[in-house]
Amino acid sequence: MKYFCYQIGIELKNQLVSLRKEFFRKTIHICTAFVPIFLSFAHNTTIVCLCVAGILYIIAESLRTNGHEIPLISDITAAAARKRDENKFVLGPVTLVAGIISSAILWTESSATVGILALAFGDGLASLAGKAFGKIRVPYTNGKTVEGSLTCFAAIFCSTFFVTENCMISLLVATAGALIEVLPLKDFDNLLIPILLGGIVSYFA
Repeated sequence: MKYFCYQIGIELKNQLVSLRKEFFRKTIHICTAFVPIFLSFAHNTTIVCLCVAGILYIIAESLRTNGHEIPLISDITAAAARKRDENKFVLGPVTLVAGIISSAILWTESSATVGILALAFGDGLASLAGKAFGKIRVPYTNGKTVEGSLTCFAAIFCSTFFVTENCMISLLVATAGALIEVLPLKDFDNLLIPILLGGIVSYFA
């Protein structure tokens, strides 16, 4: 009985650590929702700043993986890294920045805003909901849950409707976003979501 309780305690502790890491990581993710505001005031400057941030991260992460810790950046990366990323180059921030920059360059301001908000809220909240409340696993998706996908759909629909005020486009974008998010793409959904969803809005609007 004591061993059983010990095992339960270990599993609960691991789940709490995983949830804490996911919350921290997705808080950074959700903060990208502020990027469209900066783009509206200083489009080119914001893109340059994002490029510089991406390059600095790549340098810092390359040094970290070779045993050279960079103050603050390495600490944040280690705190946010998933188990699958331990002792590896953490690619998520690179695809995140690349997706935002690509969307901002390719599409109009409103279309890019839809894509970036979908990435911030749809992908961000889906992962948190899946970790915290997810019970029904979607087959062949590396652990994605129905609860997470529904949260993604709702978040993208609301953020898209906020920008476009068009229910049909919002439904289309939310459906596409939920389908992309549920695929086992690892960190590459950060790249696809803002580009593809921004493109849908640009085409239909």
